[in-house]
Amino acid sequence: MRLKMTALILTLAIAPNAAPVAQTGLPANLEVPAGNVPFLITRAEGTQNYICNLSGSSFAWTFLGPQATLLNENDQQVATHFLSPNPAEGGTPRATWQDSADTSAVWAAMVANSTDPNFVAPGAIPWLLLRTVGTQLGPALGNKLAVTTYVQRVNTEGGVAPGAGCRSAKDAGKKALVPYSTDYVFYRAN
Repeated sequence: MRLKMTALILTLAIAPNAAPVAQTGLPANLEVPAGNVPFLITRAEGTQNYICNLSGSSFAWTFLGPQATLLNENDQQVATHFLSPNPAEGGTPRATWQDSADTSAVWAAMVANSTDPNFVAPGAIPWLLLRTVGTQLGPALGNKLAVTTYVQRVNTEGGVAPGAGCRSAKDAGKKALVPYSTDYVFYRAN
């Protein structure tokens, strides 16, 4: 499995301590603020999970959260991704990534998203820019992901809620685990 990052982002990853470069390979609203540099680029494989719930007077798929394994360029697991309560916000559920080695973790909230068809493939979930809203060191003071300031979700494939199967009370509570893949780019302060 190979990372599918744009050439620009690969250039940034090769030289993470280099001066920031304008990001022309992304929608403008997903650019990370100056003073942050990428330190980890991963490919995620997993599911976007949905449940059929009553929404107003009809039924609709409601997002439950992701479950994914993050892999490095050698297809080795480096982290997991899921939804969990953020201790820094009194338990507010947030997107979470946990390092597979030192168990440090980061919670993030969405800053912006893009469904721009010039970037986002048909049938794929939006690209995102997320800002760190909580971190936790691992038990041995591991901090690999605890230094994260921003996360980008780019190059998405799949993950969109089903178009059918959630129409009536008999569908209530039904779950859909929709396969997706994406690249996650983790940033830290320069």
